[in-house]
Amino acid sequence: MVDQKMIRVLIAKPGLDGHDRGAKVVARALRDAGMEVIYTGIRQTPEMIAEAAAQEDVDVVGLSILSGAHLELFPMVIEQLKKRGKADAVLVAGGIIPEEDYQALHQIGIHHVFGPGATIKDITKCITDAVSPKK
Repeated sequence: MVDQKMIRVLIAKPGLDGHDRGAKVVARALRDAGMEVIYTGIRQTPEMIAEAAAQEDVDVVGLSILSGAHLELFPMVIEQLKKRGKADAVLVAGGIIPEEDYQALHQIGIHHVFGPGATIKDITKCITDAVSPKK
């Protein structure tokens, strides 16, 4: 049997949002599910997020946001990821994001948006399904 590489996930809080309980819960749950998780902490710039993703060679970048700045910040993160050769990372987002913004986020490259009430099981399955074909 061939060892499969663990899925590497970066959880980041872009912008000035200082609330990170949800991000920490998701990070711990993904670790419990067998993934390697790097948590960047709060108040990260798009450049800081992309640099960490490149340095850690992650498969997935999870962006957690509550501030309402997702339509401004997420495209900047994606641009910075491309500049650092991480355009292939699967991008997921969570937090307080209005459903009417989901389509716009999908169009710029966000694989899935998790709103309030999303289960850890759903998040884990989504990430596993998105990354497994690439491994």
